[in-house]
Amino acid sequence: MTTEQLNEYMLSGNKVKGLSAEHRLMHEVSEEARKITAQLNSGYHTQEQIRSLMSLLTGKAVDESFGMFPPFYSDYGRNITVGKDVFINSGCCFQDQGGIEIGDGSLIGQQVVIATLNHSLDPADRQSMLPAKVVIGKNVWIGAHATILPGVTIGDNSVIGAGAVVNRNIPADSVAVGVPAKVVRKVDGDR
Repeated sequence: MTTEQLNEYMLSGNKVKGLSAEHRLMHEVSEEARKITAQLNSGYHTQEQIRSLMSLLTGKAVDESFGMFPPFYSDYGRNITVGKDVFINSGCCFQDQGGIEIGDGSLIGQQVVIATLNHSLDPADRQSMLPAKVVIGKNVWIGAHATILPGVTIGDNSVIGAGAVVNRNIPADSVAVGVPAKVVRKVDGDR
């Protein structure tokens, strides 16, 4: 299996059986991601250098409007897709094997965690992983220290409050806060 085939396999939500050939290849790709993020997180880099390293990490060109304040952590990298005018603040952790899509104009606050893997609940199969994509719509603002769990979609223009744990889909134009996150109101342009 090639890395591209593994990416598609996980993006399709297929179970990665513990200690399988797919599992071993996933760890090989993870080693490369750790090398790139170590470089990204060492010393000062211009935004142009950051975009170059993110393009290397994701395996696809990152738009020149993309911005980031490192440090940034990813344990895979190849299944991250970011739109135009996206900003990722410092200390974020992306577990992207299942896929992370971030729409144009979205803002990701400090130390946000986006997870796309669950482990099997069966103790005899606990090392197996179940990938599920996270989709963040356009113009979404995710507050500092929020956690987005596997399989969640956050609709366009929504706001996720600081420290929220998002374990279910959030509709467009909504403000969601709390643990677990609940929609508390619609986005109001005047506030």
